[in-house]
Amino acid sequence: MSASSSTAVTFAPNERVLCYHGPLIYEAKVLKVENFTDANTITGALGPHCFVHYKGWKQTWDEWVPHSRLLKYNETNIELQKSLQKSNAHASASGGSSSRGPKAGPREGAGGARGGTRKDGTRGTKRGRDEDDSNRKPELKLNLPEILKVILVDDWEAVTKNQQLVTLPRDPTVVALLDEFAAYIVKTKPAHLRDPLLLIPSIISGLIVYFDRSLGANLLYRFERPQFAEVRRQYKTGQQVIIGQEKEPSAVYGAEHLLRMLGASTISHISITHVSSLLLVSLPGMIASSSLDADSVILVRDYVNELLGWMARERSRIFQASYEQTSIQYQNISRS
Repeated sequence: MSASSSTAVTFAPNERVLCYHGPLIYEAKVLKVENFTDANTITGALGPHCFVHYKGWKQTWDEWVPHSRLLKYNETNIELQKSLQKSNAHASASGGSSSRGPKAGPREGAGGARGGTRKDGTRGTKRGRDEDDSNRKPELKLNLPEILKVILVDDWEAVTKNQQLVTLPRDPTVVALLDEFAAYIVKTKPAHLRDPLLLIPSIISGLIVYFDRSLGANLLYRFERPQFAEVRRQYKTGQQVIIGQEKEPSAVYGAEHLLRMLGASTISHISITHVSSLLLVSLPGMIASSSLDADSVILVRDYVNELLGWMARERSRIFQASYEQTSIQYQNISRS
């Protein structure tokens, strides 16, 4: 648990802090503080939040973050920051078996095989390398069709430059289009996929869980935050929502946001600096920090590559042709 999780910890405007962004910690400055409620939330989350500016980053990266992502700027937390940087740099060597909690960073950095190199020379070092090789996960290399790369960048441009939004709820939703993909797999039984009838339900279920857990925190551009807050009120937290009938993001959002999760880390052209806000939480990144073994990673890779090919073929039907225009009022709210 991070130091900021205690209710006694507070932050003030102009305070120098450390802030989690993805798996790492960055120095930041608190610009504003607010206690979000259903009536005034901007991000869709409730409770104490701070609007922060990351040191050395452009203002476009300024964002509202909950106190759970903030740490006091002190020697202890600076050491935590350094440890996470080291453990992240050696993530592939550690076999990707890290815990998702903040405390896992320093323990990985201190206890990894590379950190345990013996002082008695090459014998211990070689054994450490052998252990690293045996524990290393295969990379989740996804083959994103060129047309989907174009769609991904057009999506970024529509939202961040043209100040447009994907119309919600989408048709088909993430749940619906993944169900269609599952039906396609069951019908065609691609020869290169292992046990499609047995495994496709688990693959689809896992993708939906990943999407629901990552969308609100990581897959949205800043301009989409007010829309997300309204979606939560309409389908999840509002007084009109009937208990037991709440909708998860996968039942509201569609192919545009699913593609961000699947394909952001494969973009390698000039727009990478803008789309890179998604890189830390794209599917390959989430898989790398999971406890999946090597065989499971290969299974996920093969099925997701098949999914990307299917999305490319179905693109005219599952992607929105043109995004909706936003009002001046919405644009002002998104900047606040």
